[in-house]
Amino acid sequence: MKTIKINEQFKEDYIRVLNHIANLFFEDSKIATSHDEADMVIQFNYSIDDNYTIHTASELTVEGQTYKSNYSINYATEGTEKEQGIRMKRALSHVMLDVLEQYTGMTQEWGILTGVRPTKLYHNYRKQGLTDQQIAEILKSDFRISDAKIELMKEIVDRQLKTIPDLDGIGKEISIYIGVPFCPTKCAYCTFPAYAIGANRKHGRVESFIDGLHIEIRAMGKWIKENNMNITSIYWGGGTPTSIEAEEMDALYKTMFESFPNPETIREITVEAGRPDTITPEKIEVLKKYGIDRISVNPQSYTDETLKAIGRHHTVQETIDKFWLSRNSGMNNINMDLIIGLPNEGIEEFQHSLDESAKMQPESLTVHTLSFKRASEMTRNKDKYKVADRNTVSKMMDMASSWTKENGYVPYYLYRQKNILGNLENVGYSKPGEESIYNIVIMEEVQTILGLGCGASTKFVNPETGKITQFHNPKDPAAYIMTFEEAIEKKVEMLEDLYNVQLSK
Repeated sequence: MKTIKINEQFKEDYIRVLNHIANLFFEDSKIATSHDEADMVIQFNYSIDDNYTIHTASELTVEGQTYKSNYSINYATEGTEKEQGIRMKRALSHVMLDVLEQYTGMTQEWGILTGVRPTKLYHNYRKQGLTDQQIAEILKSDFRISDAKIELMKEIVDRQLKTIPDLDGIGKEISIYIGVPFCPTKCAYCTFPAYAIGANRKHGRVESFIDGLHIEIRAMGKWIKENNMNITSIYWGGGTPTSIEAEEMDALYKTMFESFPNPETIREITVEAGRPDTITPEKIEVLKKYGIDRISVNPQSYTDETLKAIGRHHTVQETIDKFWLSRNSGMNNINMDLIIGLPNEGIEEFQHSLDESAKMQPESLTVHTLSFKRASEMTRNKDKYKVADRNTVSKMMDMASSWTKENGYVPYYLYRQKNILGNLENVGYSKPGEESIYNIVIMEEVQTILGLGCGASTKFVNPETGKITQFHNPKDPAAYIMTFEEAIEKKVEMLEDLYNVQLSK
């Protein structure tokens, strides 16, 4: 852990922002305002003049060396107190990033941007009427983002607007996420609600959960029908929704189509069949019965030793077999996921995964960069999992970018995570015309996504102001079974508050 001493007068919210910048360079860094023994000291100077210009400077002292940086930015107006705070934190982040780049020799291509959704920032500037060139200048000067990342953001935004031409007005509709919290086993990197289905089946929790989910789907469908709302997309996630039996899937999909209004207007339904060891001919027949042909069959890696190390109890061959079973059975839109930086994997192993992907040519390929999520098994036992260094994961990301281009894929959504290897990103690629609508709307936060089932989060997005409020269903199946009726009442209440004015027009 690196301890960095800074000015004593900084408040907690400033310290938190500066800690995010430090974590781009050092694992588990700590910001201290009063500490006798620190690895380095950064002294900040900052002010705002009468012309609304912010001036910041930093001086890093470490190992007998000094590194300095200065930054100024002018604003047309004084701004609210909240805006002033945001501006100052951003300016301080500039000079902190600069001195740490000087000291470490690292270049942060995402600059001071530490948020999850970079393209949402691009969309916000676009909606203000700025041109692509003006947006690029702001992203470069105000956020220190590299030309390559700015170009990636622009390409993704253009693709999203082509996929969903009414993206700016889609807040009048809603999408649905349905969480099924069971998996054959839990992967070492996972923090999603994922409980071993065998043990929960023994205790009757699977059946009880499904009973509750039927009730929740019917109740929320009733509200949607009564208020004449259209559903844009539905996404079955988890866990692994195909962990349950074929007849249980059949009954749930029947309830879904009976409960939700105007099924013919739903633009997309996806079922996350991510674990190949849950896919059977019977389950595929259920999907076909309801006209669902967009699924995920996720390899993550094409190295058996890696799959074993991360707790995925299936083989590479099973991934390949289940992909072709799905394809030959009529699944016409298959997504596959790969993860960069899995334990003991380097350039050679990742190239092998790309070579295997080339043989299948799924309609979309999502390339994730491994993130050490706080509650995962991998984070709790880091010493057990040896992962690639920063330079290697960067090369692997470049390999993925080149491979997708060569194979006719385009990037269409992007998100980032805390503690992500190499301070990189996760990118969804697809063949043109095969983009996932749900992935776009959830990443850009342009409409309400109603979460049903275990561990599902509802994100209420005000269609007029864009203000976001959230409600979370319990992650644990036992807790969900006990409280789903309360969750239904609360979500109906929040929907009424959010849409009452708009729906009564």
